[in-house]
Amino acid sequence: MYAVSFGLFLLWCLETSAVQGELAKPQNLTMITMNTQYSLSWDWDWDQSTRESHVVTFTAQYLAKYKLMRVKKDWTTVCKSRPSHRCDMTDSNLHYMGIYVLRVRANAGQLHSGWVQKDFCPDKDAALGPPSKVDLAPAGSTLDVSISDPLTSTNGSMKDTIPAMYYHIIYWERSVDPQGLKTEVIDSSVNLVTLPDLKPWTWYCVSVQSRYDYYNKSSGFTSPHCMQTEGATPWWLIFLYFVASLVICFVGVLLPLYGFFRCYRVLKATLYPSIQLPPHIQEYLRDSSPGSDMPRLLTPDSESELICDRVSICPEAVLLEIHTPPLFEAITDPDSSRQGSGGSRDSGVYSTEGGSSRQQPGSGQSSVETVDSWQGSSAPQEQVKMADMGPEPRGDGVAVDEGIVDMCV
Repeated sequence: MYAVSFGLFLLWCLETSAVQGELAKPQNLTMITMNTQYSLSWDWDWDQSTRESHVVTFTAQYLAKYKLMRVKKDWTTVCKSRPSHRCDMTDSNLHYMGIYVLRVRANAGQLHSGWVQKDFCPDKDAALGPPSKVDLAPAGSTLDVSISDPLTSTNGSMKDTIPAMYYHIIYWERSVDPQGLKTEVIDSSVNLVTLPDLKPWTWYCVSVQSRYDYYNKSSGFTSPHCMQTEGATPWWLIFLYFVASLVICFVGVLLPLYGFFRCYRVLKATLYPSIQLPPHIQEYLRDSSPGSDMPRLLTPDSESELICDRVSICPEAVLLEIHTPPLFEAITDPDSSRQGSGGSRDSGVYSTEGGSSRQQPGSGQSSVETVDSWQGSSAPQEQVKMADMGPEPRGDGVAVDEGIVDMCV
């Protein structure tokens, strides 16, 4: 019984060995790294019969190298049965100063290839990245270069991982002629560097590289950053700044003050006009309380009860002089015509303009009256009645006409 069991075990081992030999092993294991970002890649040759009948996947594991001496080896699987030819090991928390063994195999159903191993030391094999950021700032006739450290996968500084890292800085004067380009070099382990011996008012370009000499590691250069240096300020520029400050002061201070003054004048003229209403009108617009200057507020009910009177405005009264002429005039012309056999009565009114008056011959007196009209704004017209102006005229055969003359002024 024991011999049968042992024979079956040997047969199973032989079958497993035969299966493992059917799949090709991965080849060209390569670590693609940048600071603390790691990615393992490999190549694998497809077999035509395997491609048609099976789907091939890959498994990647790692183990610290010092654990290989142990009897029980606890391999950590990072990628299991994946069809990709790459496995990202950034999140595996590999220590930068440690040494690890990486291995990969191919899988096709129940078939497995042999393991392919590779040693990896991040401190030695991982690539070093350039500075994450470079800034320039003028400092008089020189330039200050501010350098930000390369970043790890967790956005930490690579200087915490590699304290011996430093920066290789090259700078040159910008010129249109590339043949006349002359570069200057300076190395520094600090993050703020001042470039010496620069010309004032000149454009310079700067590029920075990270370096680690223990394993002779260096990064690529950053893209060039250019800036102009400064120098002594010329007098014309000072004058220009002075004029510009005056203009800004005028536009920013005086114009708003002038606008505020104009608005104040307009509001004052609108709300408090200089021309006031007459007192006899203002008394109807104020409150009826004694000594109150508050305006009288009208409600919708009170507006319907308002009684308005029509007001007529008359011009200023003018004094007129009225002269009354003699009522009768002697008739001396014998050829004067008469109407009727007994004579007719004639009556008339004569007014003289310019202050002249005619007198009846033979009459003893003339009467002049002066009448004042429109006394007050509402005085009615007056009638001036002229009667009994004098004795009857004397004459032979002269008919006497008596009458009353009314005149309206």
